[in-house]
Amino acid sequence: QSHFQRVKRGWVWNQFFVLEEYMGSEPQYVGKLHSDLDKGEGTVKYTLSGDGAGTVFTIDETTGDIHAIRSLDREDKPFYTLRAQAVDIETRKPLEPESEFIIKVQDINDNEPKFLDGPYVASVPEMSPVGAYVLQVKATDADDPTYGNSARVVYSILQGQPYFSIDPKTGVIRTALPNMDREVKEQYQVLIQAKDMGGQLGGLAGTTIVNITLTDVNDNPPRFPKSIFHLKVPESSPIGSAIGRIRAVDPDFGKNAEIEYNIVPGDGGNLFDIVTDEDTQEGIIKLKKPLDFETKKAYTFKVEASNLHLDHRFHSAGPFKDTATVKISVLDVDEPPVFSKPVYTMEVYEDTPVGTIIGAVTAQDLDVGSSAVRYFIDWKSDGDSYFTIDGTEGTIATNELLDRESTAQYNFSIIASKVSNPLLTSKVNILINVLDVNEFPPEISVPYETAVCENAKAGQIIQIVSAADRDLSPAGQQFSFRLAPEATIKPNFTVHDFRNDNTAGIETLRNGYSRRLQELYFLPVVIEDSSYPVQSSTNTMTIRVCRCDSDGTILSCNVEAIFLPVGLSTGALIAILLCIVILLVIVVLYVALRRQRKKDTLMTSKEDIRDNVIHYDDEGGGEEDTQAFDIGALRNPKVIEDNKIRRDIKPDSHCLPRQRPLVEDNTDIRDFIHQRLQENDADPAAPPYDSLATYAYEGNGSVAESLSSIDSLTTEADQDYDYLTDWGPRFKVLADMFGEEENNNPDNVT
Repeated sequence: QSHFQRVKRGWVWNQFFVLEEYMGSEPQYVGKLHSDLDKGEGTVKYTLSGDGAGTVFTIDETTGDIHAIRSLDREDKPFYTLRAQAVDIETRKPLEPESEFIIKVQDINDNEPKFLDGPYVASVPEMSPVGAYVLQVKATDADDPTYGNSARVVYSILQGQPYFSIDPKTGVIRTALPNMDREVKEQYQVLIQAKDMGGQLGGLAGTTIVNITLTDVNDNPPRFPKSIFHLKVPESSPIGSAIGRIRAVDPDFGKNAEIEYNIVPGDGGNLFDIVTDEDTQEGIIKLKKPLDFETKKAYTFKVEASNLHLDHRFHSAGPFKDTATVKISVLDVDEPPVFSKPVYTMEVYEDTPVGTIIGAVTAQDLDVGSSAVRYFIDWKSDGDSYFTIDGTEGTIATNELLDRESTAQYNFSIIASKVSNPLLTSKVNILINVLDVNEFPPEISVPYETAVCENAKAGQIIQIVSAADRDLSPAGQQFSFRLAPEATIKPNFTVHDFRNDNTAGIETLRNGYSRRLQELYFLPVVIEDSSYPVQSSTNTMTIRVCRCDSDGTILSCNVEAIFLPVGLSTGALIAILLCIVILLVIVVLYVALRRQRKKDTLMTSKEDIRDNVIHYDDEGGGEEDTQAFDIGALRNPKVIEDNKIRRDIKPDSHCLPRQRPLVEDNTDIRDFIHQRLQENDADPAAPPYDSLATYAYEGNGSVAESLSSIDSLTTEADQDYDYLTDWGPRFKVLADMFGEEENNNPDNVT
């Protein structure tokens, strides 16, 4: 039985380290591998595998010495993992198991600190206290921080003192001086150094730049660069126009430099206004009211400039505002004439004679060295030339007769120009009101017709009337109403003048009115106005008597009165009645036509009945009536007409007449009827059902024999009516009637 025995490892290890950045001419010795099975006889071969085997590291197969054949950089690869094995040279078999080992690259201070985020930009408010935080910087050293001081960094300021300081360990930058003013210096460039080896001599260093900006605070009030501003403005400048600019200087920036301008109340300040230009922060002075050189030639006022956004930390420095004086000189401009009024209003009575002066306008040249003025009417506004104007005096006169009822007011313009400069003109509006002359009498307003009930009581107001006047009185119209003198004798009605509201009431003077005695009453009413000269007119009112109920509601007057409330005249009523009559005639004709069509339909339905019986709607006149039915064909077959149309069916206009064969003389009636029967059976135009055709022939087998008069004797005397008594009681009356005729006939007396 075999058993395993633990074998003691026979490797002999040296410390395996290699310096980075080796610059020697010979390969750098790393270490030696040795097995205790190697007796120095050259029977053991050493092999190397793993990271960098053969390219970075080599091994002597006999001695086991390991060398680095290339310069190494710890920052690229800090260590290498390799495997070593001892092999018998002859048998090529491993003498010991393969063993793994590590070669470390030993760090040297070959990397300076670097600011990966530089250069830096930072800001801090101006006037900040000492120690105000600005920024923190950070440098990175690629050397091994666990080995020596190669990666230990210390910060310092190379440029930027004495304004800023930096913490050597943390890299925090802070202000080093108080009250740094942005308006003095705004930008600072600080150079920062980071040095390894703890800042000792021989350490490597890196630098970066930090650009620091002082941000603005409102620590400066606005200031006017001068105390007095002089401006000149023409007197013709329009209202709202900018006449000049002034500016206060504020060294601050942004919203801290925004300025508000105000005019201090005082001399002339109410004629001007000032606003701020948001882009330039200038004060724009604008004109609020018109200027007149002849009235005032100069204005002086003060303007105040102040900050909109204040900082409470600097209130103690004093008020953040400044004032300046503005002097404005008004320049004289050659101006057009000025009318004494903005609008002229004049009055003239209608029918005033042509050429009458109704008023005047006045314009003056207010400039120095006053010029004469000329007037003329603007033809665009007075195309009809109702008025004229004196070019020198400015008097306005009528040019045509005026009529207030046609045009009550005229509106036109008058232009005034300077003689020295005709291009300078001004315009004014003229309103001329045409006053009324009382020339028209008042007239009664509608209605001109009213109604009174038959059962009306005395003193009852049946209608309120008012009046209208085409004249227009400035004081307002005042009308009076009364009865005409001819109507005051035994009046049935009277007029009650209400006076206050220019109306009057028609009042009854007796109880009850009869429509049969008098249907219409005519009441003359006199209406008079109060103007001068007084005008009056007589208006006749028509009063119609009507039948009313107990409440006074009109029931009926007459045909015309019934329709009058709806506004229909007599002609309209006649037209309506004619239309009604025409409609009735149309209805009667329509009903008659419907009945005729219904009758035709009934006849057609009767013809459609099976076993049809033809109705001819006429009654024969007996043997003497030879027009009702032609029996000549039965007596003489030769008289048969070629185009005889059947009477038992409706004639067809499209059917051709049938050609019948002529019947020979001496043909028996029975054969004739048989022939006709065959023709009907073969006729394609005959109805496809049984039909009863009447041929006025009685066949054999009848008890009464033939009733036709074909075989009758030519005279009534040859007839013997005794056989009627043999026919029974039903024919007794007929037998007695003909028996009496025989007895009364003298020819029968023997």
